[in-house]
Amino acid sequence: MKNKLKIALAQLNPLVGDVVGNVNKLIKIRSELDNDVDLIVAPELYISGYPIDDLVLREDFLILVESQIEKLAKDTEDNKSAIIVGAPRKDNNFIKNSVFVLENGKISTFRDKYELPNTGVFDEQRIFKSGPLSGPVNVKGVKIGLPICEDIWDETVLECQAESGAEMFLSINASPFSIDKKDKRYSVVASRVHETKLPLIYLNRIGGQDELIFDGSSFGLNDDGKLFFNSLDFEEQVSIINIKNENQRWKGSGKIEKSSNKIESLYKALVLGLRDYVNNNRFPGVILGMSGGIDSALVATIATDALGPELVQVVMLPSPYTSNQSLEDAEVAANLLGIKYSNLDISDTMLVIENVLKNFDGPPFVPGITEENIQSRLRGLLLMALSNRFGNMVLATGNKSEYAVGYATLYGDMCGGYAPLKDVWKTDVIKLCKWRNKNFSNSFLGPKDYVMPNNIINKPPTAELRADQKDTDSLPDYGILDAILKSLVEDEISIENITARGFDKKTVEKISKLLTRSEYKRFQSPPGPKVTPKAFGRDRRFPLTSGFQNWN
Repeated sequence: MKNKLKIALAQLNPLVGDVVGNVNKLIKIRSELDNDVDLIVAPELYISGYPIDDLVLREDFLILVESQIEKLAKDTEDNKSAIIVGAPRKDNNFIKNSVFVLENGKISTFRDKYELPNTGVFDEQRIFKSGPLSGPVNVKGVKIGLPICEDIWDETVLECQAESGAEMFLSINASPFSIDKKDKRYSVVASRVHETKLPLIYLNRIGGQDELIFDGSSFGLNDDGKLFFNSLDFEEQVSIINIKNENQRWKGSGKIEKSSNKIESLYKALVLGLRDYVNNNRFPGVILGMSGGIDSALVATIATDALGPELVQVVMLPSPYTSNQSLEDAEVAANLLGIKYSNLDISDTMLVIENVLKNFDGPPFVPGITEENIQSRLRGLLLMALSNRFGNMVLATGNKSEYAVGYATLYGDMCGGYAPLKDVWKTDVIKLCKWRNKNFSNSFLGPKDYVMPNNIINKPPTAELRADQKDTDSLPDYGILDAILKSLVEDEISIENITARGFDKKTVEKISKLLTRSEYKRFQSPPGPKVTPKAFGRDRRFPLTSGFQNWN
């Protein structure tokens, strides 16, 4: 009986659909391991990437996956490290989310995911068929339970594997990031360890895929519930852990890395999500409107940290209502980041459109919300024109608080290919700016020092679409607004219960109505990274047309 295992946990960033590239990457990593490594492990659905959506329904795609699994298995003919890896599996007329064990040049065995999540961003029951409850697998003489992601969030699967003789658990995952997710994972894993009295190793992928971000944050708990290893977050890493059998109990040892706090994790997630979206979609760079306000300054900073200053261009598009202070702040912020800065005044173009509208057969043109939206849409038009000419993707700069209440212009400041702050509350925008001014990570490509003028962070928010405009003219203070919106969006509680928390009822009713009326706007907004427990889009889905009246 083997009494020790040396395991390489490959916390990697696969690209959805790049089956050949993902497999070649794992083969290369395996070739660089020491000869005494018994086992290399890759994340859930590593070979295909995740989330795979309807791509997995294509027959040619499944044939490619199958051929590459066989190629990967053949690589183990050298009788060195066995491979545990996740991939989709065709089973007659069904598709399973599976984990494969590859050794001695062949597919030794596999297990299928039992618990298929179907809430929030997860839609696995639509494309996968649940597998049976199964026992552990025998790898290198050790019985290892192989639960897949959701399988560990309930006791059923691990209870079955433990009763069938599992000596430890090795769980492969593709668990998306949200700001409170890491604590939840630890709590769940600790519960399973407590119930089974067996160690559990949790391997997660990293990277950005469309609106999801994966943070890695892999870790292992011994049978006493104590942490014996954890990886870096938001970085690819191959971690070596050692598992020894001492008095019929397996004990793990490995390196414990420093974990990011919540606001640091949030910032790193936004950087990683944008970097992978731009690079994997092969955009040559990004462009955005720089207003002199905090949101555009933060988006510019995130973009610079994600891509490097040479791939970021910002454009100030002033109107007659743009203050000199905003002009100065925008240019200072761009200079601090070392990014290309341009100025295109839209004042004359506003007059052209105003004159055209005066000739329209209808009521006389009266300055107001129409004029405000024209400014925003002119800016969107010019940014898209620059994008078409030079190829850089436009970044929208709105935050979640604005999108929630419709405080953004459709086809104006909402236009773009990606919205980095789409799921970031305004109160967190401020925290992120303050954090970044004092902190830096080696994964960032921007300046190490102070990156944003304090005046941008501290001045009252304003869209500057009319004279002396402030956000608080039509909205409550963002501290109050975000608290109400979190109750409505994330907690989904009634107006009466929100009011009972101490908020003014008329204010809550107004915010609730704005949230509902803006659904059609959000439906047409660009994608953005999910970072909160409930994001607009894949997480929160409401009908655009509804007769339900109990919103206020």
